[in-house]
Amino acid sequence: MSIQWFPGHMTAAKNNAEKAMEINDVIIEVLDARIPGSSVNPIIKNIRASRQRPHLKILNKSDLADQKVTEYWLEYFNNQPKTQAITVSAKNKNDVKKIVPLCQKLAPHRNSAIKPLRIMIMGVPNVGKSTIINALHHKKIAKVGDIPAVTKSQQRIEINKETILTDTPGMMWPKISYELDGFFLAASNNIGANAYDEIETALELADVIKLRYPESILKKYGLKAPFPDDELFLDSIAKQRGFVLKKGKSNLEKAAISFINDYRQGLLGKISLETPASREKMMKKND
Repeated sequence: MSIQWFPGHMTAAKNNAEKAMEINDVIIEVLDARIPGSSVNPIIKNIRASRQRPHLKILNKSDLADQKVTEYWLEYFNNQPKTQAITVSAKNKNDVKKIVPLCQKLAPHRNSAIKPLRIMIMGVPNVGKSTIINALHHKKIAKVGDIPAVTKSQQRIEINKETILTDTPGMMWPKISYELDGFFLAASNNIGANAYDEIETALELADVIKLRYPESILKKYGLKAPFPDDELFLDSIAKQRGFVLKKGKSNLEKAAISFINDYRQGLLGKISLETPASREKMMKKND
């Protein structure tokens, strides 16, 4: 089943972002380093391109992603026009310190109290924008939560006398064209929990991890290849963790949520669900 999620407030967020783009010099798009392709918002891409603004892509949560795969993504994005890409772990203050100087290089004509650098930060929900903003500002000014769509309106923040930041709500797009994108976003906690089925999402996630990182399944769950297929995989986890319903039936939903949370928290190791090559192959297959 295709996953779609576009709450009503996001239409207003899109319209406000288009207006704010006019007065900002550099656009930051925060991506999830585990799913850099799936977390690119085509709306952001289109409105940025129409205004021809320079672009800093931040691959956040890089501490949870496969470093080698992340390097492929950096090369891929850095080959795009008017774009620079870097990796960041929002919890690492030294990582966050790199952001403003890089934005200054992208717009060198705006770097004084008279002509302050104006930055707009964007991205899909729950990708870490607020954590980055709080680190930049050195105090908690943006709401942080572990559920998507905590921020619901724009906020103008003075980082220093030379830099002004516009924070925007996490924004999805009206129709997710590629089914796998929906599952990757759901598994990575970028979509509201009411919009997807945990069992179906866990099974899609398991298929990718079993293929790309089989050693993580062995290490975490003690399962050896060939791994159980479909719901038998979740049944194995349920039995291991004592997730049992009445009459001894396995609680597959609880096992699915547990497996997804293991991925989200990095308990399966450093995992990237897609590479530039795998994404290109997926898109060709579905176009």
